Amino acid sequence: MVRMRKEWPDEGDLVVGTVHKVLNYGAFGSLEEYDGKEVFIHISEVSSGWVKNIRDYVRENQKIVARVLRVNPKKGHVDVSLKRIREDQRTRKIQQWKIEQKAEKLLEFSAKSLEKDLDAGYEEVGYGIMEEFGDLYGAFEIAAEEGAKALMDRGMDEEWANAITEVAKKNISPPEVNITGYVDLKSYSPNGVDVIKKALGAINGEEISVQCVGAPRYRLMVKSSDYITAETLLKEAADKAIEVVLEEGGEGTFQRELE
Repeated sequence: MVRMRKEWPDEGDLVVGTVHKVLNYGAFGSLEEYDGKEVFIHISEVSSGWVKNIRDYVRENQKIVARVLRVNPKKGHVDVSLKRIREDQRTRKIQQWKIEQKAEKLLEFSAKSLEKDLDAGYEEVGYGIMEEFGDLYGAFEIAAEEGAKALMDRGMDEEWANAITEVAKKNISPPEVNITGYVDLKSYSPNGVDVIKKALGAINGEEISVQCVGAPRYRLMVKSSDYITAETLLKEAADKAIEVVLEEGGEGTFQRELE
């Protein structure tokens, strides 16, 4: 169960829960992120339309995403609504919750490598990570991409930073973006073949590969961790090749392949 540092959600928050009892007038459930706190969904908050049978909308053991209406710590429960949430919000919340479940497991692995348990992981670094990065998974992503120093620069203990980084690098694949563009390169010089070879040779970098589609067209393929970097690398590569043929009196054009 993913844990939040605060004991109760705030009004308006989106929460994930599991229904465990359905009655004619409403349903009861438990919150996944708040230590199983009790939630109640009144039948009037199940759907925006008239509800003849509540079981057409909710059932026992169903995972739900709901919006918090009222929080009552004294009575020990939270009133929530299923109808006051859009489908895209529901989808994003479930995805976020699943990612945080994975992150919690990674934190547990990190703690075990230090001969500690998950409770210690939360107390020593977990809650601090959530405050610094917004969620647990953010720290593991940064650790996988940038290493332990990136965590230590944000105040994390070296021992934990190294443990988290080791687990992150084993379990998180860095994001990969692939984009394609084309350059048409023409040379009217007697040594035109050499000019084209020189132009293509000006394209360098492990992230870029070149394929001949059929003269004068060449395909440029770029692999990177994000679209902005990929687009920049693609444009720079095309500009370098075109510059070479222009200097030799030729022609060059670039065209981005549409996704």
